[in-house]
Amino acid sequence: MSSAKRERGFKLTLSRAGAPHTARKALICGISGQDGAYLAKLLLDKGYEVHGTSRDAQMCAFSSLRALGALSMVKLHSMAMNDFRSVLQVMAKVQPEEVYNLAGQSSVGLSFEQPVETLESVSIGTLNLLEAIRFLERPVKFYNAGSSECFGNTAGSPADEDTPFRPRSPYAVAKATAFWEVANYREAYNLFACTGILFNHESPLRPERFVTQKVIQAAVRIADGSEEKLHLGDLSIARDWGWAPEYVEAMWLMLQQPSPTDYVIATGEANTLQQFVEKVFESVGRDWRRYVVSDRSLLRPTDILVSCGNPGKAANDMGWRAKSKMAQVIAKILESTRNSEYFENTTGRKVTA
Repeated sequence: MSSAKRERGFKLTLSRAGAPHTARKALICGISGQDGAYLAKLLLDKGYEVHGTSRDAQMCAFSSLRALGALSMVKLHSMAMNDFRSVLQVMAKVQPEEVYNLAGQSSVGLSFEQPVETLESVSIGTLNLLEAIRFLERPVKFYNAGSSECFGNTAGSPADEDTPFRPRSPYAVAKATAFWEVANYREAYNLFACTGILFNHESPLRPERFVTQKVIQAAVRIADGSEEKLHLGDLSIARDWGWAPEYVEAMWLMLQQPSPTDYVIATGEANTLQQFVEKVFESVGRDWRRYVVSDRSLLRPTDILVSCGNPGKAANDMGWRAKSKMAQVIAKILESTRNSEYFENTTGRKVTA
């Protein structure tokens, strides 16, 4: 058949069905979290058939997916990441073209209290996914969620893909382990597997155990009349804060490249926690110094002083650049927080500020 006839036939198929016969299938491990929900929405908008996993899909509330209006459009599966048989069964059933590994314990602070669970959920879970892909011998593209925490202190210099890892928390150790697992399987078995080394990225879907949401939600309550005090640890630490919906687009772009490689995803701009607090309280019309208490009990055993990334490679290869820096991120979260419909769906409390 000539190429012209094949092209006409393809157009005829599109015109009759409105879309190709089969949509690409993606499996998002850890779909219940912030990144999983935004990624699911992105892929659905691109026409994917989206599957997602949770340890117990029947019991999980999936509040983030529900808040984005995506819950009814996703096919959900129960999967225990540290159980190879469970991982293999779901992979064989779904047969995805793309797998996004966003699962595992995701809190740096909590990792000091639960180091074994953190290491197992991140490193063993990643290894099981890689082994399942190798075992099934299907052409699967694999994305692994890395972390800027792996770099540790870089003396204020923006970290790029060649910056050595010096992890300073159990969480960072686990993520570094998973990074090298992915690199090993890519080289040893020729898998399309890559890691996105993402710096801090925020949204209204963050739970309040993350400091950005802790600050913003407290400031909104204070603006709404609360006289509470906001207890924080070291206000001098600096972080590279971006907008989560932009970062999940970078995840997708990585799997659309001609060959697999790792990327740093960041804004390239660092701000101190104090600057973050000042901007939030300024936005709600309050003086942060009246409400913020420095609490030494909240200091971590080890912490990173300055964390900033150099996203130059992502810009050059994929055309990806962060559009939202710290001030824009704060404004967007506050706007969503003041939207009573969103806030009631996720917290059960109405805000009038």
